[in-house]
Amino acid sequence: MITKITVLAIYVGILFLIGILASRRVKSMSDYYVGGKKMGFWAVAFSARATGESGWLLIGLTGMGAIAGYSGYWVVVGELLGVFLSWQFMAKRFKKRSDAYKAITIPDYLQSHFKSSTNTLRIISASVLVVFVVIYVASQMDVTGIAFESMLGIDYRIGVLIGFTIVLIYIFIGGFVAAVWSDMFQGILMFFGLVLLPIVVWFSMDHGAGITAGLNAIDPTLTQVMGRSTDGWMNLFTILGFSMIGLGFLGSPQVYVRFMSIENENEIDKGKWVALLFTLLTDAAAVTIGILARIYFTQEGQDPESILGTGGEDVLSMITNEFLPTILVAIFIAIVLSAIMSTIDSLLILASSAITRDFYQKIFRPDVKDEDLTKFSRLVTIGMAMAALGIAVLLYNLYPDRKVFWIMIFGWSGIAATFCPVIILSLFWKGYTEKGAIASMITGFASVIVCKFVFSNMESVGAYFVELDVLAPSFAFAMIVGYIVSKLFPKKHTEQPETIE
Repeated sequence: MITKITVLAIYVGILFLIGILASRRVKSMSDYYVGGKKMGFWAVAFSARATGESGWLLIGLTGMGAIAGYSGYWVVVGELLGVFLSWQFMAKRFKKRSDAYKAITIPDYLQSHFKSSTNTLRIISASVLVVFVVIYVASQMDVTGIAFESMLGIDYRIGVLIGFTIVLIYIFIGGFVAAVWSDMFQGILMFFGLVLLPIVVWFSMDHGAGITAGLNAIDPTLTQVMGRSTDGWMNLFTILGFSMIGLGFLGSPQVYVRFMSIENENEIDKGKWVALLFTLLTDAAAVTIGILARIYFTQEGQDPESILGTGGEDVLSMITNEFLPTILVAIFIAIVLSAIMSTIDSLLILASSAITRDFYQKIFRPDVKDEDLTKFSRLVTIGMAMAALGIAVLLYNLYPDRKVFWIMIFGWSGIAATFCPVIILSLFWKGYTEKGAIASMITGFASVIVCKFVFSNMESVGAYFVELDVLAPSFAFAMIVGYIVSKLFPKKHTEQPETIE
């Protein structure tokens, strides 16, 4: 225990040092929220991936690999495709336009792009950000408590408070720069930890006849890449549910604010390859870790969740304690916290920007200068963090059998379904209007809730919607409604066409 606490203390010390160094670069609102738009490709690529993956990757996806088997690799396919499309076709366009608009938040970008004369679009986008970001941050804090409890034997509630305090201090000090620099440090830890662990486990365990044979001995459906059900439609919806998770990389604010922050468009070309390699290796490694744990810890006829935890959430803790020496287990605890913190910091800054800039400054106090808002933005960050902490503790008390993977995906989907269709259509369709964008955002937001709590509970098709989950249908509905409304209410002839490519 002393070794684990020592390594954890060193890790926290490094984060605080990063926060202190970053604070020297925070001299304006732009510095606090987008690093003054001077970030390099290494930092942005690692930060975007670490933020996009989070504790979901280490706790959720490893558990999903153990429960789903080979079909879990569809998550890897979907995420890889989403990252590629985002960096290859969208990032440069978004960077060029956000720079031309002098935008430092996503609502800034939308307001300028549609030349909006009202605050409707800004209010809706900022409101949705606050709601789903707080839910998503709460799920990350929930995972923090689970990690402390399963890997250190520390009470869940104490673990949540420790994680809450750590991330808040260094964000409070250094803002976006601290978040990106710490994300890069944490992303490197995640990368090497995840890639090396399945290799170590494979060479340490009794191979038997191999992975496929090992899974077949437990349950032959685990080796069925196209799904484990005898119902072909169910398998199709499962594959879509897994692979469509990658849609969230096509415009989610916590990822795209990093494209705003990058120094220039040339850095995007370099960062693309870093992001793709990170995604491929870490996601594939996470699923593989889960599969190896399923082979090692379970036998035919056993309920995997009774051994590996709800949704397989104890997989990483069990496999590291079984195969690694104490010092490396301690480092893995730091890696798990890295994954969680890298997302919490980014999301809290995102939510803070929505309230500070998009509500307070742009709507109620347009006379206030950017430099006068830094203190206020830090107070807002604390408020958002405390709200998320309260929700996390509530989840723990009310839903002891919750599945980490899908709770995180719900928060991720809410943000993605609301913003991704709007970002895509605004970048590639000149006929997209402000009314269309508002309709897309409301539809995406509402669809996530309806799909989760209505469609999934319907007798005839509910099981299929459970497998499909909420992101893909909500994303599609938002795109379709945005297109229809833009056609019904086209731009006026007096409006200037968009000239920025």
